[in-house]
Amino acid sequence: MRVLHFYKTYKPDSMGGVEELIGQICSGAAKRGVTSEVLTVSKDTSTVDFGDHLHHRAKLDVEIASSAFSLAAFRRFRELAEHADLIHYHFPWPFADVVHFASRVHKPSIVTYHSDIVRQKVLLQFYKPLRDRFLASVDTIVATSPNYLATSDVLQRYRDKVEVIPIGLDENSYAKPTAEKLRYWRERGGPKFFLFVGNLRYYKGLHVLLDALQGTEFRAVIVGSGPVEQELRAQAERLKLDNVDFVGPVGDDDKIALLTLCHALTFPSHLRSEAFGISLLEAAMFGKAMISTEIGTGTSYVNVDGLTGLVVPPSDPAALRGAMGRVWENEALATKLGTAARSRFQVNFTAEKMVNAYVDLYVRLANPNRRSLTR
Repeated sequence: MRVLHFYKTYKPDSMGGVEELIGQICSGAAKRGVTSEVLTVSKDTSTVDFGDHLHHRAKLDVEIASSAFSLAAFRRFRELAEHADLIHYHFPWPFADVVHFASRVHKPSIVTYHSDIVRQKVLLQFYKPLRDRFLASVDTIVATSPNYLATSDVLQRYRDKVEVIPIGLDENSYAKPTAEKLRYWRERGGPKFFLFVGNLRYYKGLHVLLDALQGTEFRAVIVGSGPVEQELRAQAERLKLDNVDFVGPVGDDDKIALLTLCHALTFPSHLRSEAFGISLLEAAMFGKAMISTEIGTGTSYVNVDGLTGLVVPPSDPAALRGAMGRVWENEALATKLGTAARSRFQVNFTAEKMVNAYVDLYVRLANPNRRSLTR
């Protein structure tokens, strides 16, 4: 079986949660005999060979409201789709909706619904008719958590075609940290610190975290870069915070060392744009207590309040500070929460469990009678 994934970006051009999910599916499905290819748009049009799947890139022409557009993608999509048994879209990306209809490809199709469109409220009003037609046209919509399905008005409209497949990670893809990396980050981060890992974007709630850190003894290491980085650095300077370290983007070996050493993970995202939180999964995999906020998405499916970590109201520095204090001061609590997080990960969030669910869905949908391409 051949599957074509279509999304706006992928590794090595970007390293976010959706990209990690696509990679885990492609690599895991390869072990079950599924050949996967990924098509994105990029300034770099070379093809990347990951060994078990290929990443094709059509020339990026322009970006409007964070949505990438490419004339070359129409032809490239059609070429690759002709040899695919199934198309796997990743939502939201309005341009994919356009390509879907303009290319007139009639193959079994699924959409992994990563997030509602939250920020572009004005443009959303113009996009809604296309979005609704697109979601109605695909065979299956996959939600990444029961929480998001329950709280998304859009998903509820298509409830009869929605399946829930939680995101999973392959623990074997995370190499053990070297002694050198552990020594470096132990010296830089100190003997005890909270960790944040992710893109520095508007919905991550890091401005709330900085307010929560003011006047405390907590140390925090913030990993990542993004559009609001300079604003956050300016806020930290204004608050005279000497207990936060912006370390920028780091390699996998550094991230693994930081996950190994950190006291707990703090994840203050305050808007629904944060649909799941791969960083939470990574923390759970490493047996770390988690602190997140209740935004009605998959973050509270990964981090169960009182079991694997603490969940507080969004945009509330005092509540976040209080939760951080409980975990900081109570080693037994941090250990108990981390142990439960690890157990929950092993039961619910392995890559094997996720990939098996996707491959089973692929097999159900790939009906030979529908494998035709209308020209």
